[in-house]
Amino acid sequence: MIGLFALTPAARRAAAELASRLGPDAVLADGPLAPTVRRMWPLLDAAVFFLSAGEAVRLVAPLLTDRQVDPGVVCVDERLRFAIALDGGQDAGANALAQQVADVLGCTPVITTTPGGGSSSPWDEVVDLLDAAVDGDIAACGAAVLDGAPVQLLNPHGFPLPALPENVCAEPKNPVWTVVVDDRRPYGDDPERTVRIVPRTVVVGVGSRHGVARSEVTELVATLERGHGLDLRSVRAFATVEGKADEDGVVEAVQDLGFWHAVEAGDELPLLVYPAATLAEVEVPNPSDAVETELGTPSVAEAAALHAVAEHGAAELVVAKISSAGATIAAARPRPRGRLAVVDLGPAPDLRTPRAEAELRRAAVVVDPAGRVEELRHLLRQGTEVRGGGAADAVALARSGRAVALLSADADTDVEAADIDVVRVPGVPSV
Repeated sequence: MIGLFALTPAARRAAAELASRLGPDAVLADGPLAPTVRRMWPLLDAAVFFLSAGEAVRLVAPLLTDRQVDPGVVCVDERLRFAIALDGGQDAGANALAQQVADVLGCTPVITTTPGGGSSSPWDEVVDLLDAAVDGDIAACGAAVLDGAPVQLLNPHGFPLPALPENVCAEPKNPVWTVVVDDRRPYGDDPERTVRIVPRTVVVGVGSRHGVARSEVTELVATLERGHGLDLRSVRAFATVEGKADEDGVVEAVQDLGFWHAVEAGDELPLLVYPAATLAEVEVPNPSDAVETELGTPSVAEAAALHAVAEHGAAELVVAKISSAGATIAAARPRPRGRLAVVDLGPAPDLRTPRAEAELRRAAVVVDPAGRVEELRHLLRQGTEVRGGGAADAVALARSGRAVALLSADADTDVEAADIDVVRVPGVPSV
């Protein structure tokens, strides 16, 4: 949805004209401005404000949380002279929307970020997307990418990544840098000119006997790193069963581990708590009759870790249950979950919606059954892969964990799959 917000009669007339040209995604909002923006914000793909830039900034600044999900924001000044991309230029399609607004209203577009990412490093987006910790000189590596130097990318677990420039690949010739995206520690020291990006995606499940000591839990968690190679900076949360949520040893250990290993030093990591009945439904490799008799679930550590991760998609155990005299732990991470956008381009470029253009920029792969991609290349980010094929090919690519856009004249194309996220972007019908 594209929200249009205007106060004066002249601005509302311009906004109404814009809404008619942008198509069914565009909605001209009514009601008091600030409460209406707050109410609609979670539903928006983009927002256009017919206000001064300062007023628009003050209005949206408290609502911005994450550039991966925030709507693109465009501001049109009171005299309808400029359409300014305030936020979400490339990520949320604000640059493209500003251009479209300018075309409709006959004003000047003001683009605040340059196409292809400008001077910002492509690794910035990867780090933000994965909420990651970083080892190595990522700024120098990013500069090498922008200079066109060959850079090796190793992503052994298939973490979903945005489109990257063509000089970043798995097997380049004579790479000057290597980037490793992994939640595990390396075996030995990394070679020079290596950057490690450690995604924060792992959940550690914890079970315990009554009265367990904090030191026993922290020592057991340390074995994830020492004995199983897991980088503890990859842990985003701990999880347990309701009956153990008030164990002092567990709570204190989680607080300690958050202080030492969170991405921002001193952060606390959450302790997620689930009912025994919920965990009892989770299939685990190492159930225990004794635990089921005591707590009502045959597993705490494995079940809690898997359930916490599965709330956001498919999950897999990284480390199966490890036990000490008074505690158990297990670790789980999400399986790569792809995203497929079925994009109807409409009958002509001027009938293409801003949401469609935003999805094209977001995609790492574009599947083009009808050969229309040439008219769109200026919209794609550097490194976006273009393939022929159809819906089945697009689903297969998304199932590998990639962000895919399928160009289709029919937004109802059958691409449903239980293990990928599917979004549909209708086009504007010709009159």
